[in-house]
Amino acid sequence: MTEVRNFIRGEWISKREGREIEVRNPADQDELLAKGILASAREAEAAIAAASEALPGWARMPAPKRGEIVERAADLLRAEQDEVARLLTREEGKTLADAKGEIYRAYNVLNYTAGQSRRMGGTTIPSELPKNFAYTMRQPLGVVALITPWNFPVCIPAWKIAPALAAGNTVIFKPSSTTPLTAAALVEIFERSGVPPGVLNLLVGGSSDIGDLLTRDKRVRGISFTGSSENGTQIYTTCAARGAKSQCEMGGKNPVVVLEDADVALAADGIVSGAFGSTGQRCTATSRAIVEESVADELINQMVTRVSKWKLGNGLDPGVQMGPLVSAQQRQTVEEYIEIGK
Repeated sequence: MTEVRNFIRGEWISKREGREIEVRNPADQDELLAKGILASAREAEAAIAAASEALPGWARMPAPKRGEIVERAADLLRAEQDEVARLLTREEGKTLADAKGEIYRAYNVLNYTAGQSRRMGGTTIPSELPKNFAYTMRQPLGVVALITPWNFPVCIPAWKIAPALAAGNTVIFKPSSTTPLTAAALVEIFERSGVPPGVLNLLVGGSSDIGDLLTRDKRVRGISFTGSSENGTQIYTTCAARGAKSQCEMGGKNPVVVLEDADVALAADGIVSGAFGSTGQRCTATSRAIVEESVADELINQMVTRVSKWKLGNGLDPGVQMGPLVSAQQRQTVEEYIEIGK
């Protein structure tokens, strides 16, 4: 059985005391994938120190050289797509096809970012003074903390980690403790790609244990967060109070508007895909349909016809179109929303 570990200063760290977590396959709760101890403030402090010490050397490395490391990570991720996809499905529950699609998108993000490392130029500016040359150049922000959710445990971290590294920042990556194995697999790929010790650190822990510390510590100059509106608002407020940069991607209630002259079949396809793809566990999932009454019955009937043909089950099984919800807690949340909607 795999152990949930943290990655600090280029070393995989095991903990022996603290709050224990178990990682189980959401499609088969009897399958225990991993166990471990969540990171605490002590590990968070060690990660911040490691990232701070690694920053000068990493920032001095030419941007194209940093991009080469990101490109190697992209190539490794694509070469190991099948292995990582199976791990993602076993840990998060989405279908294997969805998992492979997510990993391919992450590969594209890494590949694009590697190329951008050669385009981070500044600007030249005409000066009002004679014999003066005015220009700007881009400098790394510093130590940044990246806080990511469980629903896209490869792609979202990839599109946060890769730009941060290419720009010369050092990173503390805090994934959801629901999907620590996929996070570790991505960090291992960056490790094998040549990221120096301390440049990329992984903390698997709760928001109350380490999330608050990362947002409040003055050495952390930026936070990129994807998650709930409640947590994102708190992070934004905390960062603003100390003048740190923050980037918060939060949830929403995404509507589809269907007018009476719409292609109803096309609308039904779009709504079903948007609402039920990834088991509906996306911040961009269709959560509302605003439909003109004259086409409502036809639209609903077409949606019911499509959904009734879907096969539900283990995401690793061929032909399955919808995997399980990620956890019992998430199932309870969905059931509560169903009751609200009745």
